[in-house]
Amino acid sequence: MSKEVTIYDIAESAGVSSTTVSRALNDHPAVNDKTKKRIYDIASEMGYRFNVFASNLRSKKTNNIGVIVPRLNSNFQSSVLAGMEKVASHSGYNLIISQSFESFEKEKANVKTMYNSRVDGLLVSLAANSTTYDHFKPFLEKNIPVLFFDRIPLNTQFAGVMIDNVQAGYNATAHLIKEGCKRIVHVLGNGQVNVYLDRLKGYRYALIDQGLEYLPELVLHTDFTEENFESIVDFILQHDEIPDGLFVSNDIIAAGCISELKERGLRVPEDIAVMGFNNDVISRLIEPKLSTTNYPGFEMGELAMRNLINHLNSSDGAVLQNTDTITLRSELIIRKSTLKSQQTLVQ
Repeated sequence: MSKEVTIYDIAESAGVSSTTVSRALNDHPAVNDKTKKRIYDIASEMGYRFNVFASNLRSKKTNNIGVIVPRLNSNFQSSVLAGMEKVASHSGYNLIISQSFESFEKEKANVKTMYNSRVDGLLVSLAANSTTYDHFKPFLEKNIPVLFFDRIPLNTQFAGVMIDNVQAGYNATAHLIKEGCKRIVHVLGNGQVNVYLDRLKGYRYALIDQGLEYLPELVLHTDFTEENFESIVDFILQHDEIPDGLFVSNDIIAAGCISELKERGLRVPEDIAVMGFNNDVISRLIEPKLSTTNYPGFEMGELAMRNLINHLNSSDGAVLQNTDTITLRSELIIRKSTLKSQQTLVQ
């Protein structure tokens, strides 16, 4: 096994003291630029590895930010991460990314790993079955900032970045009612997750405002795996009075439902109007094109990361609170899949 290169080896090769080498590698102003460059070049040629861990212990910073997401194979989460990476890279931070696979136990393990890795801050979108948050206490006790995005803890002191999911659910449902739908199936994820809980509230409020009865038998909870669209269509068709509207909190599943409905002889939107959520690419590829809600994932990632880094760079030492929560605007996008009346502008 080859010997690890040290600053003493570099000093001997460069003909300078080990103190000068140490200062040069730490970009100390006492060493002129010409000498720094020569030492950098020699260190690189010799295969020297700068001891980042020791440096971090001295500075008490790692310049690493942890990010925990439910799943990486999500167009929305990929968009969020791209926004985060843009801001973090520009600010000199690195991302350490892990996924909980929608598991509370995996999320707890990820949080512990992030803590032991001494990340400077943590960004989290909760797993579907996370209902307690004690695993974040070590961060709070050390005043390490934790910021949630999209899926945020309910009724806690934690800060977050999200959209107004109640309003988004209301707007989607109200549009379907405006197009003549009176029996609207709402398909959503785990009812303990804030985003789905709030969209369900918006769905109910829209029905009430338009004088329609809320029927629990028209609400379906699912895990949004890609094969589920067949069971969703089975659910729709099992009713004696076939629903004339479908609001799915996921574009991929909504697109699959359109295909399956057409396979079974139903016309979209004439027989049943279909509304998705997220504005994924699939919404513009399916025929008819899918009405949806534009969920600003990239902007959410940028804003969450910028907020966290601004907090890290502040000198007041204040803890992020739920009063620091930021709500972004979403946008309803109308396409042919919901235009029963054919009188609304198509995008």
